[in-house]
Amino acid sequence: MKMKYVASFDIGTTATKGLLVSIDKQVICSKSIAYKTIYKGDKKEQEPEDWYRAFCEISKTFFERGYLAQDIIGIVMSGQMQDLICVDHLGQPLGPAILYSDARAIHEAKEITKSIGEDVLYTSTGNKLDGSIPFAKLLWVMRNEPSKYNEIYKILISSKDYCVSKLTDQYITDMTSAATSGLMDIQAKTWNKIWMKNMDLDPQILPELKYSQECVGEVTKRASIETGYNEGTKVYAGTGDAGATTLASGIANAGEYNINIGTSGWIAGISKDVLLKENVFNLAAMQKDFFINVIPFLNAGGVHKWITSVLAPEDQSDPYAYINLLLNESESGSHDLMFLPYLSGERFPVLDDKAKGCYIGITPETTKNDMVRACLEAVAFSIRQGLEVIGGKVDKITLIGGGAKVQLWCQIFADVFAKTIYVSEDTEFMPSIAITAAVFINQGLEKDYSSFIDSFLSSNSFTLYHPVQGDAERLNKKYKKYIEIYPAVKNLF
Repeated sequence: MKMKYVASFDIGTTATKGLLVSIDKQVICSKSIAYKTIYKGDKKEQEPEDWYRAFCEISKTFFERGYLAQDIIGIVMSGQMQDLICVDHLGQPLGPAILYSDARAIHEAKEITKSIGEDVLYTSTGNKLDGSIPFAKLLWVMRNEPSKYNEIYKILISSKDYCVSKLTDQYITDMTSAATSGLMDIQAKTWNKIWMKNMDLDPQILPELKYSQECVGEVTKRASIETGYNEGTKVYAGTGDAGATTLASGIANAGEYNINIGTSGWIAGISKDVLLKENVFNLAAMQKDFFINVIPFLNAGGVHKWITSVLAPEDQSDPYAYINLLLNESESGSHDLMFLPYLSGERFPVLDDKAKGCYIGITPETTKNDMVRACLEAVAFSIRQGLEVIGGKVDKITLIGGGAKVQLWCQIFADVFAKTIYVSEDTEFMPSIAITAAVFINQGLEKDYSSFIDSFLSSNSFTLYHPVQGDAERLNKKYKKYIEIYPAVKNLF
């Protein structure tokens, strides 16, 4: 039998990654294309067409390398969530997408909360409403850009939803992404359309809700020309990035947690119910009867990228290798240099879009090595705060995402948490491989998500990072000082 493939994509914050994954779960071909974020003061936006252009270019690369469109059995994607993407009746974007990290709609969030009721919102969605939530951002658009609002045919919540619409002319979102919208009843998996009406918003512009494994359409003739896929190739709902990462991490029981270090980051557990705790963000998992309990952070891998851009010489051919060299020559604790990593504001442990990053404790002896390591220690401290909010026992911690490729950072996490950290040796591609389960389940090639996880994890090897006692004790003392930084400096921002 000739080998068949699934085309799997992650439409991320900084780049789109595309893979061809064989039906025996092997990565056959991969490519990544980066794009820019538009910063306008505190506003953060991206051009949806940049996502789709990257998708098209990567897709054509598959076929240029000799793979045949007729051997692609399906297309599935994950993507950044909590965006607001407005399109007209032709499916064209009405300006840039407002990103998840953009909290411009603070006043609108307060207005919605007052109108509908904080307890009603929280009980139904499993989450508090703030200025970064699409519901509030849509009200902001209606109030501040009325001509744009009047042209809206549909809104989309995830970057991958836009690419799905370009391929199929269907406007959908998955349950994981929809849980970030501020509008979905997380238990019933339905839109709260009456809330839209209460705020004079049109509920008809909401996308259709789909489970990750549902086939939502087929590649159109136009999309076939643009991408190279055969007309009629099946396209699946896919999932928001947190759904993909959680499935890939293999966590399945209480006490098991996954840390994701992308540009932003989170720590997540999985459960059979929502966890109504302060600062916990609840999502619907790819598995129908499960929920993901998440503490999200705006600042994670982006901090590593920032310090690399600042300290690496401009003529350095591999700036990250240079930063790794500095890290490897650094000492645990960074000679007591402290860093607050809120470069993009923050949503946990504080919701403060005005917060900034800062160093505390610079001396004449402070080195570049200390400055790099203090940044990475600070991200680990921030995520430790998240785990402490969730509470309960901690049996296992897995680490995934681009940050997991930095070996010393993995060790820092082990020391900060005083726990063994499990890191897959193929962490970069794991989420994109994991979401192919949606296609395999739909087409009868896999029984369910549990069986997929078992076979998927058994084929992957993990590196274990154990805490070093002296370093763990040192960083525990430093952590107690770290949590005092923001309260001491917040009024300066």
